[in-house]
Amino acid sequence: MTQERGVRVAPGSGEAEPLAVVAAAIVREGRLLVVSKRAAPDVFYLPGGKPDAGEEPLESLVRELDEELGVEPRRPRLLAEVESVAVLEDVPMRLTLFEARIDRTPRPAAELADMRWITGHETDIRLAPAVTDHVLPLLRRAGSMAP
Repeated sequence: MTQERGVRVAPGSGEAEPLAVVAAAIVREGRLLVVSKRAAPDVFYLPGGKPDAGEEPLESLVRELDEELGVEPRRPRLLAEVESVAVLEDVPMRLTLFEARIDRTPRPAAELADMRWITGHETDIRLAPAVTDHVLPLLRRAGSMAP
């Protein structure tokens, strides 16, 4: 596979594969943890990132949460595979979404600019399309967040 503008291309196929991303839906007291990156501080995403070569999704999640927030996921469970658009790269994305608790209070580090706990009804925050179109509705249907 080769990378072209954040999209993996299978050799000889000419077809682009969606960008692989792993993230955690961390809900505490009915609020979802979202983060923004220094590269785009006005857009909030779920904590997580791209898997390293040969890394399994859960391994990526553990590494990314440690690097970004200094936390470990507790009782992570696969919640969904979501197809959306990666905002920064503006390419198709396949998000492997885990629901998890965390072991301590998160602190933004690495490439993060900010973090917030949201209800999903805020009007003063720009959320990534995967969060608004897929994650929030999924969490509301599951009863993890208020409708």
